[in-house]
Amino acid sequence: MTTVMIQGTTSDAGKSTVVTALCRWLARQGISVAPFKPQNMALNSAVTVDGGEIGRSTALQALACGVPAHSDMNPVLLKPQSERGSQVILRGQVYGHMDALDYHAFKAEARDTVMAAWHALQQRHDVIVAEGAGSPAEINLRQNDIANMGFAEAADCDVLLVGDIERGGVFAQLYGTLALLSATEQARTQGFIINRFRGDPALLTSGLDWLSTQTGKPVFGVMPYLHDLLVDAEDSVGLTGSTARVSPGGLNRRSLNIVVPRLPRLSNHNDVDPLRLHPDVNLHWVGQGEAIPPADVIILPGSKSTRQDLDWLVRQGWPEVIRRHLRYGGHLLGICGGFQMLGTTIDDPSGLEGPAGRSQGLGWLQMTTRLVPGKQLRNVQGQLCFPERVTATGYEIHNGITEGPALARPFLQRDEAIGGASVSDGAVSDDGQIMGGYWHGLLESPTACQALLKHWGLRTDHRPVDYAQHRQQQLDRLADQLVSALDPAALHQLFKL
Repeated sequence: MTTVMIQGTTSDAGKSTVVTALCRWLARQGISVAPFKPQNMALNSAVTVDGGEIGRSTALQALACGVPAHSDMNPVLLKPQSERGSQVILRGQVYGHMDALDYHAFKAEARDTVMAAWHALQQRHDVIVAEGAGSPAEINLRQNDIANMGFAEAADCDVLLVGDIERGGVFAQLYGTLALLSATEQARTQGFIINRFRGDPALLTSGLDWLSTQTGKPVFGVMPYLHDLLVDAEDSVGLTGSTARVSPGGLNRRSLNIVVPRLPRLSNHNDVDPLRLHPDVNLHWVGQGEAIPPADVIILPGSKSTRQDLDWLVRQGWPEVIRRHLRYGGHLLGICGGFQMLGTTIDDPSGLEGPAGRSQGLGWLQMTTRLVPGKQLRNVQGQLCFPERVTATGYEIHNGITEGPALARPFLQRDEAIGGASVSDGAVSDDGQIMGGYWHGLLESPTACQALLKHWGLRTDHRPVDYAQHRQQQLDRLADQLVSALDPAALHQLFKL
């Protein structure tokens, strides 16, 4: 059994992309491979086959491997709820809430969870491709480290170091990071990968030669900048902004214009990624202090701290914008936390998402939400009930229980695996302008997405976007680029193939 760990000089250096590409490359050779991220901090998450919760990027890597996502693949997941505190999830289940200092002390205990999950994966797969977090050279975080070299030392695995040339100073990144490691950590670092290069790699030859000479480590290759790459991002930090094609008079009025607020605690922003692929849809993210453009549809996305993000919406002037938007015939969709905001109140008596208390909702649907312990985690399938009944799939990650007369007209219906029963979800206003529910990933269902776009006013013969097929194509694209950019012989030797 072989484990190789990909670490980066910085956050967002391309670790996730390289791990995903390696997973796909290994799986295409018929090798039993699994991803592993000891510790992740992300608000983008997925539901696993064993009923747990892991980072979305790790779930994508599992798909690249051709295996179901499992909670062992990301044993520690931190979901930020404030500037100083996070919800801590161990092997897929909520453990509690900790501030940064408490968690730093807890890492010694979390190490046992990490190693137990890794050993469990070892029993089921021949190769594990592990992914670090941030940088291994963050001196203040090295004590009891479980995210980078702390795990690599405990697992006694080889490491490749990735640097992002797009940020500039990539040789300083790689050389400086290696220099800050201990002697044993330097020894297990087998080489470097340079990521996101634009242009002819021959221009880097003198720099690559210098780096290898100075460190005694080879450069495994140079990964090109991949234009128009759209795969599940690790977190909202990875948002690339709008896909709107803006004309001098504002958004393109010949297409369907969709606006989404970029909430401070935005979660599962990939819910709207299928819309970014549609040629007749302009998707526009609106951040703090930015002007809110006119739109055909407003989507309120998920949130890890719903009441706090609702307060942010109010301060940014969204309620009046939504009121005017609806008065002129616009449509409104709420997803998970965004759905909860559409009701009259949100009650968090136990302080599950921040300070305990109750907030007034936007009041567009007659329903109330109460946050209770015991997170709902499930992959779901069933039907879209409105605007037409078509097959739909998705997943649920929430604490809220929503009740009220608005739910008498459901938005979705979940098929139960046992007994053939169905469970209603969400709500639709009497005029059909406002709708919402708890299902993430709904827009990945081609027929459901197409039905909604048609109801929202899109008049097009374009075939439905198949986001699942798009994912598979992007995974193959990553593996193909890996093969062309890196030395296959060196990779075979590294993975002991």
